[in-house]
Amino acid sequence: MSKLRDRMMSRLIPWLGYWVIRGLRATMRIEVVNAGAPGAFWKDGKNLIVAFWHGRQLMMPFAYGGKRISILISRHRDGELIARTVGRFGFHAARGSTTRGGASALKQLVRSARAGDDLAVTPDGPRGPGHVVQLGVLELAKLTGLPILPLAFGASKKKIFRAGTVF
Repeated sequence: MSKLRDRMMSRLIPWLGYWVIRGLRATMRIEVVNAGAPGAFWKDGKNLIVAFWHGRQLMMPFAYGGKRISILISRHRDGELIARTVGRFGFHAARGSTTRGGASALKQLVRSARAGDDLAVTPDGPRGPGHVVQLGVLELAKLTGLPILPLAFGASKKKIFRAGTVF
C-alpha cells in the first residue's frame, strides 16, 4: 500500500504544485527590474546560466523569460517532486548535486548548453551555507563558456518557512 501511495503522491504533488504556483502568480503584481540584461542575450540568440538562491525558486517559472532551460535539481526524493513540477512549466531537469550524481548532472548540463538551452542552478548548493556561491556554478561557466546571470524574485508581503522557502 505504501508504494501505491508514494506513486500517487509523486503524481499528485507536482500537479498541485503547478496549479498553486499559477494561482499565486494570478494574485501578484510583478515589477520587472533590469529585464534588458537577459533580454539582450536572448535577442542575440545567446544562452546563459541563470543563478538564484535556494529558497527563492518558487516563482522562478515566471521570472525566467527565455525559451528553453535545463535546471540542476538534486536526485533526492524532494528533487523528484520539484523536477516533475517544473516539467509542467516546460522546463527540463538535469538531476544531480554536489552530494550525489554531480558529475553526470554537470555533463548533462554541458550537453544541454551545447544544444542551445539556458541553464539554471542554485549556486549556494544543497547543503549551504546559504547565499554563499559554491564552485560548481563557476565550473559550469568555465566548461560551457556561458555568462552567469543572477536572477531573483522578491515579494513585499511574504512568509518565510523553516526550510527557507519564501512564500
